[in-house]
Amino acid sequence: MVQISKTVTIPDSELEISAIRSQGAGGQNVNKVATAIHLRFDINASSLPSYYKEKLLQLSDRRITKEGVVVIKAQEHRSQEQNRTEAIARLKELIRSATIVIKFRKPSKPSRSSQTKRLDSKSKRSQIKATRGNITE
Repeated sequence: MVQISKTVTIPDSELEISAIRSQGAGGQNVNKVATAIHLRFDINASSLPSYYKEKLLQLSDRRITKEGVVVIKAQEHRSQEQNRTEAIARLKELIRSATIVIKFRKPSKPSRSSQTKRLDSKSKRSQIKATRGNITE
């Protein structure tokens, strides 16, 4: 069982995890042992709340197919178990990131006193720079 939040969990039966051979260099271990993990999670057929499903399907993430299936491939580690935990952690992070509500900034105006302070400091600075010029006799 994968714990997403305090109230939301995903049963292991909804995760389709298969071991495949890793890509790239690595010697004999790569050619013999299937250490990479291919995780598939169908959003529409899952037991997630509808709010989570909607937010996930709205994401424009390359890991989510048009049919609504999340595909994650983990092959960073040399052991299959570490790659399995890495793939599940990535799935958790994807689901959590979809439900984060972005707070919009409410634009504010500078106060009148801050505006006058700014203009006063600008005029003082210009006076300092004006007195730096060449002295003519």
